[in-house]
Amino acid sequence: MPLEATAPLAKPGRAAAYLDWLQMLTGAFLILFMWGHLLMVSSVLFGRGAMNGIAGFLETTGLAQLGGPVIAVAFLLHFVLAARKIPFTSKEQRTAVGHAKMLHHTDTWLWIVQVVSAMVILVLGSIHMWTVLTDLYVGVPGSELGINAETSAARVQKWPWTLLYIVLLPLAELHVSIGFYRIGVKWGVIKRKGRKKAKLIEYIMAGAFLLIGTATLIRFLLMDVN
Repeated sequence: MPLEATAPLAKPGRAAAYLDWLQMLTGAFLILFMWGHLLMVSSVLFGRGAMNGIAGFLETTGLAQLGGPVIAVAFLLHFVLAARKIPFTSKEQRTAVGHAKMLHHTDTWLWIVQVVSAMVILVLGSIHMWTVLTDLYVGVPGSELGINAETSAARVQKWPWTLLYIVLLPLAELHVSIGFYRIGVKWGVIKRKGRKKAKLIEYIMAGAFLLIGTATLIRFLLMDVN
């Protein structure tokens, strides 16, 4: 079936280049945050005390209260910038899928996967961030830290939060790993002849972080919070 005709593309201006740079920078920032966030949360695998110690340090020093809103702003800004190229209409979506089928190009399919995962992450990630940011420790005498192993486990064990994290975890890791690869390709760090090797590294990294995340999720589900 022939692809639907599309309007001629306008020549991108300097503003588009600046927006692309900002999109790349916010994306790279969020990738580093996601990796760091997962590693810090996975400290629960070494015991409740390990996670509580890290969370206590971040909250009592104010790093969580300061960094949380920054992450939220970067998250929303990155989506707005990326939305410039997301096919929202059914016609645009059919065209994108048609091109991917015609070209038999793995990178095009990776972009489509990243777009689909982004839409789900926007909703589920926003719910997660809002819940965490509105439950931070504010220094009230006698109050407990907002982020700790016990409260995190209790939330994960409560339906529908369980389903939310089961869906969010693999999509987030998949989105991040593809984003890491595509940044390298788009900005010339990964050359054409090195794409196969880069994809292998991407798959290994995604698998490793997904394994860590799954183990952490299981640990929360099995934790006694009574």
